[in-house]
Amino acid sequence: MQHVIYSIGWKSGGGVHKLWFSFPDSRVTSLMWTQVQYCSTSGSDKTGSPAGPVEPKPTEKEQAAQSSAKTAGNDAALFLRAVLKKREYGIKYTQNNFITAVRAMNEFCLKPSDLEQLRKIRRRSPHDDTEAFTVFLRSDVEAKALDVWGSQEALARERNLRKDVEREYQENIFRNQKLLKEYKDFWGNTKVKTSSTTFLQGPGKVVMVAICINGLNFFFKLLAWVYTGSASMFSEAIHSLADTCNQALLVIGISQSVRNPDAVHPYGFSNMRYIASLISGVGIFMMGAGLSWYHGIMGLLHPQPIESLLWAYCILAGSLVSEGATLLVAINEIKKSAREQGLSFYEYVMQSRDPSTNVVLLEDAAAVLGVVLAAGCMGLTSLTGNPYYDSLGSLGVGTLLGTVSAFLIYTNTEALLGRSIQAEHVQKLTEFLENDPAVRAIHDVKATDMGLSKVRFKAEVDFDGRVVTRSYLEKQDIEQILNDIQQVKTPEELENFMLKHGENIIDTLGAEVDRLEKELKQRNPEVRHVDLEIL
Repeated sequence: MQHVIYSIGWKSGGGVHKLWFSFPDSRVTSLMWTQVQYCSTSGSDKTGSPAGPVEPKPTEKEQAAQSSAKTAGNDAALFLRAVLKKREYGIKYTQNNFITAVRAMNEFCLKPSDLEQLRKIRRRSPHDDTEAFTVFLRSDVEAKALDVWGSQEALARERNLRKDVEREYQENIFRNQKLLKEYKDFWGNTKVKTSSTTFLQGPGKVVMVAICINGLNFFFKLLAWVYTGSASMFSEAIHSLADTCNQALLVIGISQSVRNPDAVHPYGFSNMRYIASLISGVGIFMMGAGLSWYHGIMGLLHPQPIESLLWAYCILAGSLVSEGATLLVAINEIKKSAREQGLSFYEYVMQSRDPSTNVVLLEDAAAVLGVVLAAGCMGLTSLTGNPYYDSLGSLGVGTLLGTVSAFLIYTNTEALLGRSIQAEHVQKLTEFLENDPAVRAIHDVKATDMGLSKVRFKAEVDFDGRVVTRSYLEKQDIEQILNDIQQVKTPEELENFMLKHGENIIDTLGAEVDRLEKELKQRNPEVRHVDLEIL
């Protein structure tokens, strides 16, 4: 039988005094629902009895309490309050936990046929594409697992056996194609998209044009260096080779960035473009700038005569035209993307919104400047016969490549660290939430750029409990609730009433969170992931 704790006390000038008693509920039910009577030590009638309703004869403890109150000369009031005894749940309590069918099968080694006999509960789905899904009570699943396997030891052995099988599958995935097919729907298909449109428009198109042109430029510049022995021409050949290799890395980054999210990478692979661009920046520094500096320094220390530069000039002229064409393609693509996002050309480049196109832009800009610099230094060498000018041109090209690589490394590192979106955009998202009647305040707002125009938004929301409760009541039969209230006579009935409607109000609060997240995504398509935490 459930016990109820009652507190009996009196208030006086010296403070509040209480006596606590614990009775079985059946002995004191009538006491709890009677109206509390108050008496005053200073409001007696002519016979000396306390003013107000006639009270039962006090016990010795009550007489002592009243005598003490009278001695103090202050007013005192007796009151009676019923308090439910606190229920101890312990450190671990999972009896009311829900569990999905996938977890039941994976963690408790059950089959779909085993779950058909269990109680099914429809709950609000956390996914946008489904309104509700089926879950099971964890206690039911645990009991079913014991019924199937016989004991906890047998279940543990089966779990270990399945872990060994999974480990073997991870070590040799090609021998487990059948298992991969069974779990494909659950883990998600992470196969790289092979759509040809990826490299026929946008950054993919820019990179493919650049890689073809730079590959041809490297071949012809290499022939010119072999023919002339020019240090500047060697630097330009190395420059084109570095550009070709780095843009090949960008192709890999673009192809990987369009992969679907999986269980290991739940937010997708969009950052692969930043990673490829970062590696590209490091490659430019090591291969392009490093070799150009080395060859220029060696030319200063050990100058060599230069052969006819006619072919070198012709190849540089062709390289200038081709690099300039690629530069124009990159500029037009960046202008188009910047206009779509409401940014200026400079802001788009500095914030590295599209790392792949940025790399092509900077590499081709450096290539055009490098061709002009190399041609100028080679011309001075032809006019003066001094090979030092050609070596200085190699050092200049190396310095130019080093500057570009430093900028790429910095901007892509900033992006990978989790850069915030523009303050105006954050304010827009915050105001949308604050204008909702269910929201009192927004705190700890974080909006980060995930790449490829994807934004992750996180905030702690202080909900108005009155609005949420009113939203719940609007969907209920008020007459039925009033009847249920009138039927409440015992603490158990009160507890059941509050538990029933309390759980429903919590579900309503969860539905409000889902509604806000859905509306936020609909109004702002770039916001792909929303995490609203209840404060």
